[in-house]
Amino acid sequence: MPINTNQANEIKELLREKIKDKLKTYERETSSMPFLAKLMQDTEKVAAYSFIHSLATTLGMSMYEQIAEIIAKPHFDIAKVGYDVEGNISSEENTAIVSIMQGIKNKSRTANKDKEVAEILKCENSNGTNLKIRADLFLKRGNDEFYIEIKTAKPNIDVFNKSKQKLLEWVALRKKKITTLLAIPYNPYHPEPYTRFTLQGVLDEEKELYVADKFWDFLGGKNTYKELLIIFDEVGKEFKSQIQAKIKDVAKEKMEI
Repeated sequence: MPINTNQANEIKELLREKIKDKLKTYERETSSMPFLAKLMQDTEKVAAYSFIHSLATTLGMSMYEQIAEIIAKPHFDIAKVGYDVEGNISSEENTAIVSIMQGIKNKSRTANKDKEVAEILKCENSNGTNLKIRADLFLKRGNDEFYIEIKTAKPNIDVFNKSKQKLLEWVALRKKKITTLLAIPYNPYHPEPYTRFTLQGVLDEEKELYVADKFWDFLGGKNTYKELLIIFDEVGKEFKSQIQAKIKDVAKEKMEI
């Protein structure tokens, strides 16, 4: 099994604590949603929407980062969330990065990870600007280093662009071949392939974009994603009645229809 018993228990406890805290502290922030209330004609459904949205926010990127670290630890020498990559980027390296980004933006080139890394690494790299650029997750196995940015399922074009620049800057900071990638925890378009109009060719999708099972199975081995979904399902069943009761309780505060 890719996820061992200790890991599964750690992930379950993390989820339980998040849900318990939400059940204890949640109060409906919005007392009036007139357009949605008029359309739905059901205050309980509106309350459910409000609670689910709040819960989804709680189960956000920081939680995925923590779970990724738990899963990766047995498979890598180092697995650390919130890792600051420090170093300097020379003016020539910066010019190369700007040129790559501009070329992709104006369609004069297509994203090609190997070619981009080669362009950065051939630059004169002494002196330059000292920078500290955080990776959501850092992994190391032997001499191989992995720097990972984790984002929501539907990033806008600015997020894709900023993430791409960060992937390139990590290469410049480390002055050697490393693996840099953007991870998205799940595919909102499943069973269709992940296609996001805001992606616009910014990433080398084979080498830089890891979505759903490609990401989780990379961390923990084949079928990690499937096992992780089972863990979420088991915890969800534990709290099903409590969540439904909370929604009913919140719905008692009527919205005008």
